[in-house]
Amino acid sequence: MRICVIGYGSWGRALAALLAKNGHSVAAWQIDAAAEIVDGIFVCGDAEQAADGADLYVYAAPSAAIGEIMEKFYRLFTPGSIIVSTAKGFEKSRHIRLSQYLAQAAPNCHIAVLTGPSHAEEVEQGLPTAILAVSDNDECAKTVQQAFSAENFRVYTSKDVIGAELGGALKNIIALAAGMCDGLGFGDNTMAALITRGLAEISRLGVAMGAQAATFAGLSGLGDLVVTCASPHSRNRRAGILLAKGRSADEAMAEIGMAVEGIHAAGIALALAREHGVNMPIVEEINKVLFDGKTVRCAVSDLMLRIQKME
Repeated sequence: MRICVIGYGSWGRALAALLAKNGHSVAAWQIDAAAEIVDGIFVCGDAEQAADGADLYVYAAPSAAIGEIMEKFYRLFTPGSIIVSTAKGFEKSRHIRLSQYLAQAAPNCHIAVLTGPSHAEEVEQGLPTAILAVSDNDECAKTVQQAFSAENFRVYTSKDVIGAELGGALKNIIALAAGMCDGLGFGDNTMAALITRGLAEISRLGVAMGAQAATFAGLSGLGDLVVTCASPHSRNRRAGILLAKGRSADEAMAEIGMAVEGIHAAGIALALAREHGVNMPIVEEINKVLFDGKTVRCAVSDLMLRIQKME
């Protein structure tokens, strides 16, 4: 296949290399990039050059930039081409999932989502990884599955786009809390409680928004949550550690130097929870830390001392 990867950061590079190794013809777009061949991949900063002849597009840039970046590509899509969203977040102006945004902006294309527990660093190293290709169109999901599948990259398919996307976006917020726990020196008991109760919050909102409950026990739910909360590769976890040490959200993002999706998603998640009448106390406390100046230790105390209830 002729594939265009939109965004050539760490995740875009890992996916482009995987696709090229699978025998596809791969071009990658990155703003201001000079036109050159890198490990068999044509990299450039010109959208028209990158998209020339492509029948599958992979969006691998941060979620917050999707509107600005995709404006460069809409006119280049051909009817029936596939657009795969691999970012894990929300469109910031309308608080919608990225696949929703793409479907509205490119109604003549097929939209899919590639998501699951997959750090770019480990994919680049060829370490065994399992992930989901998700679309409400079976043939589209299978095409994406076949394009990405490799010896060390197992791709399953799913039709639950809502659940898969929400799992990927919301776990970043819980991973901020995981980093906060590490930053305060808490232990395994705390982390187990956070992951379990965080997954409960993610599942509640997902089901309220139309997702299948079973999705959150799979790769894009529990799998992605565990890897993002526990791994030193996780930017969200690292940001949480900095927040626990007294950094502001802006200072944490500046120190990490890359997109921290959980910070961008936190306010949107809380707004969606209120819109759908869902209780998300962890997400609510994270928002207070990020945007209201509440200390992490005070947030933990308030969570622990909430009214007693059944699980």
